[in-house]
Amino acid sequence: MSSSGPTILQTEVTGMVLLIAAAMVTSFRLFVRMRQRRLWLDDAWAALALAFDMVFLVVLWLYLHDYAQFPQDTMVALYYINLQFFLAILWSSRISILFTVVRMTLPGSLRRLLVCTSIAFLVTAIVLGAQIFWTCEAEPGWKSQPRPQCDLGRNVAIAQIITDVFGDAILILAPFHLIYKVRLTKAQKLRLLSIFSASGITTIVSLTHAYYLLSDGGLKEVVAAVVQLSVSLTVANLSVVVAFFFRISTEDTPTPAPLELKSIITFGSRPIRKRPRLDPLSTPTMMVGIEPTTIKLEDFSTSPVRATGRDDNDAEAVSIQTLYKPAPLCDA
Repeated sequence: MSSSGPTILQTEVTGMVLLIAAAMVTSFRLFVRMRQRRLWLDDAWAALALAFDMVFLVVLWLYLHDYAQFPQDTMVALYYINLQFFLAILWSSRISILFTVVRMTLPGSLRRLLVCTSIAFLVTAIVLGAQIFWTCEAEPGWKSQPRPQCDLGRNVAIAQIITDVFGDAILILAPFHLIYKVRLTKAQKLRLLSIFSASGITTIVSLTHAYYLLSDGGLKEVVAAVVQLSVSLTVANLSVVVAFFFRISTEDTPTPAPLELKSIITFGSRPIRKRPRLDPLSTPTMMVGIEPTTIKLEDFSTSPVRATGRDDNDAEAVSIQTLYKPAPLCDA
C-alpha cells in the first residue's frame, strides 16, 4: 500500500463530515415528502440509502479508529462490510433517482421499461458485490495486514467504471422525455436539466475512485469512496430539495405534485373578453386577452389525471385533460 496520503484522523474527519452532510440532506428530503404526504418508492430507496449510510459511517469509524483493538477476523469482516455497503448506498441512490423519473412518467411501455431498468440496477449491485468476494478470497494474504485491505485490482475497477458510466448515463437521459414533450421557458428547462444531469458529477468522482483501485491507493481509496458515496446520495435528493427551495412543487389539489412549472404558452385556453371603457368621443372597441395555463410535470404514483370534459355553461371553454387509470409498475 502507498505510504503517502491522508492520515487515519484525516480520513475519519472526512468520512464523518461528508457522510453526515449527505444524511442530513436525505433526512430533509424525507421530511419534505412526509409533510407533503407524497412518500413513494423513490423515497423508500432514499431512506434505505440513508440507513446504509449510517451503518457505513459507524463501520468505517471502527475499521479506521479501533483496528488495533479487534481480532483479525473482525477487522476482515469490517472491511467486507464497508465494501458491500459502499455498493448498497451507491446503487440505492441511483434507483431512487430512477424512481423519481418513474413517478412523473405516464403509465405505459416507457414507465415499465424504467422500472425494469431499476431491477437491472439492483442485479448489477449484487453482481459487483459478489465479484469483490471472489476477487479477495482468491488471494487471502491481505487478511494478515494490521489494517486489512484487499487489492481489488483491474477487473473490479473496470467493472465499476463501466457500470458507473452506463448507470449515470441512463439517469441523465431518462428524464429528457419529460422536458421534450412540454413547452417550457429556457430557464425552466435549464433548471430541470441541471437537476437530473447532476448524476454526471458522480461519474467524475467514480473515475477518481477507480484510479485509486488500480493504483492500490490505501487511505486515498477510502477517501475517494467516501466522496463518491456522499455525492451520489446528495444528487439523489436534488430533485426534491431544489424543487422545495425554488417553490416549483405546487398543485391545484390539496396534495402537491413534485414539479409544476408556470408557462405563458397555453393549451386549450379560451379568449377572455374584457369590457373596455367607452369614450364618448371614440369608436367602441373590444380587447381580447389569452388566459394563461399551467404546464405540470404530473405525479402518477398515486393521483390520476382528471378526465376530459366540456363546460356546459360556456360552449367556448374546453378542458383538455386525459384520464389515466393507475397501472402496475411492470407487466405481470
